[in-house]
Amino acid sequence: MLHVAVDVGGTFTDLVGFDDESGEIYAVKVRSTPRSPEQGFLRSLTLLAEKHRVDLSSVKTIIHVNTIGTNLLRGQVGLEIPKTALLTTRGFRDVLEIGRQNRPELYNIFYSRPKPLVPRELRLEVDERVDSRGNVIKELDVAEVDEIAEKLVAEKVETVAVSFLESYVNPVNEKKAKQRLEEKTRIPVTASYEVDPEHREYERTSTTVVNAVLKPVVSRYFDAVMRRLGEVGVKTPLQIMSSAGGLVDIRESLDVPVATIESGPAAGVIGAAELASRLGIRNIISLDMGGTTAKAGAVVDGQPLYVPEMEVGGKVHMGRMVKGSGYPVRYPSVDLAEVSAGGGTIIDVDESGGLMVGPMSAGADPGPACYGYGGTMATITDANLVLGRVETLLGGEFVLRKDLADAAVGRVAAKLGSDVAEVASAALALVNHQMARAVHLVSLERGYNPADFVLMAFGGAGPMHAAELAQQIGISTVVVPPHPGLFTSLGLLMTDFRYTFVRGFIRNVSQTSEEDFENIFAGMEADALNRLRDRGLDIRNAVVLRSLDMRYFGQGHELEVRVDRPFKAGETINVFENLHEAVYGFRHSGETVEATAARLTVIIPRAKIRLKQPGTGRENVKSRVRRVYFEGEWLETNAVKRETLPMGYSAEGPLIVEEYDSTTVVPPGWRLEVDGLGCMVMKKV
Repeated sequence: MLHVAVDVGGTFTDLVGFDDESGEIYAVKVRSTPRSPEQGFLRSLTLLAEKHRVDLSSVKTIIHVNTIGTNLLRGQVGLEIPKTALLTTRGFRDVLEIGRQNRPELYNIFYSRPKPLVPRELRLEVDERVDSRGNVIKELDVAEVDEIAEKLVAEKVETVAVSFLESYVNPVNEKKAKQRLEEKTRIPVTASYEVDPEHREYERTSTTVVNAVLKPVVSRYFDAVMRRLGEVGVKTPLQIMSSAGGLVDIRESLDVPVATIESGPAAGVIGAAELASRLGIRNIISLDMGGTTAKAGAVVDGQPLYVPEMEVGGKVHMGRMVKGSGYPVRYPSVDLAEVSAGGGTIIDVDESGGLMVGPMSAGADPGPACYGYGGTMATITDANLVLGRVETLLGGEFVLRKDLADAAVGRVAAKLGSDVAEVASAALALVNHQMARAVHLVSLERGYNPADFVLMAFGGAGPMHAAELAQQIGISTVVVPPHPGLFTSLGLLMTDFRYTFVRGFIRNVSQTSEEDFENIFAGMEADALNRLRDRGLDIRNAVVLRSLDMRYFGQGHELEVRVDRPFKAGETINVFENLHEAVYGFRHSGETVEATAARLTVIIPRAKIRLKQPGTGRENVKSRVRRVYFEGEWLETNAVKRETLPMGYSAEGPLIVEEYDSTTVVPPGWRLEVDGLGCMVMKKV
């Protein structure tokens, strides 16, 4: 049986197939089609069938990640935000505009907040009220909802969000409103109790609205994908990677699309964590450098770092999301830092006459100048080509035009009055500096020393820059995994199903009985497992993890604390205070501790891809010599084919390793070795 994973990126669409009977791994890489991403998806499948003579009806598993949600909220051409309405408690229609008092640009008097996703005339109010303890003060008037339903139809609204005050404690009025609206309008409705049943009205309403906005767009996309899959003979249901780093079924991604909004970047970190576990490495920094951006994540003591909330559609400055510039989405996601540093990142001269790298990218269309598709701006790929570090893509199927790269970088060099090779080398140094910022965000700013980590580099461009980047940030060991240019897709085949469930409340931990907490978790677990069983998932080997969001009384933010079973209040408070001291540097022993939410994570294990062990014969190593630019001089450098390197192969730089989906650069002063899993390990000499 064949297991397939497809990652639709900004520049390339990557596919990895794994035959669990023969152990064969198939790799396919095609240019993305940003305006119609499903076309690139289907092209990769048809190429798999043609190139490797694979029968697509034998596909047992097909896993997919895409950027349709983030592209929509970033304003990609060809994607329009659907007409959305919000139904809320009377007096709270403006919560989206009031938001929080964050000032993304403190000294910019002309700054304006992001435009609400729902215009004020479509933020509609109803007379209903539930108090903070969950008591219904005023029941929902169904007749009032019916009047609103008529208006929604007349206004041709495409999707509706419902967010009532205190509904996270008791959603009875929200449930009635959702049911009535769906009966009267046939419009998709998202209620806050379904996607974010926690306190904090603004974040809950924002998450609900973003989910409602995504619903029709994601639904249309997956309908097109599923229809096309059927046309080429793939009958198996689609599985999607969630932002939390686990797989979810297609129904979850359609009902709660905010769960998958950052699915693509998460897959690389999860794959890095799984491969690091197989290698016996506990601390890994993952670097995914593709065609448009570079993304860094951290794995500490074998576990990826997570964040409980993110912002979408906002501004990113030096890898950090500018707080308050986007739309809050409260859903756990893998902790990532992203910078404009990809193969397509544009090199130019700024207004002051200095060399500038990014933030603009040539993307997939027209792409770097050396692609020969009409691009004229110099890019990082052009710079690597000028310096002899790369010559072809896709194993020689895609020949890069050095004459076009020389001309593009030459135009930048002419503006600076400098040498072409020097400008290209300086551009690589600048883009490495950008990526170092991303690495520092997920290490130094989280309290970790990057020197204590191993760097795992992947993406089409990652292995070209990894050693020099590692040297800059103090890391002495770099791992380049098998199929690095397709590693996000490979990571998808190393992933378990992972579902997250939450129930919001505010309780004094010491004054609430342990039995009450245990009953909350038991009820959530029974409900979660029943829901997953009803979807046809095999839950016999499911692992259920429990946690509480906790804080000292009076604090504004919480820490997530793992909870054992059965629940023990004293032990849980002690774990919280230890974590609080580790994060903030102090504890308030004896102070009142509150719990604001109970969380369940249900992990359903699945069979994972097996990596092929490389051969042992050194006589088949294919090598040739070419001139490559390193640190101000051209050096005679061996270029070898990765597929010919045996286990135990060792060589010192300068060295170039070429393969179908990427190129690895081993600079002078570094040594490369091939281990038993086929990974290339570079170490500083």
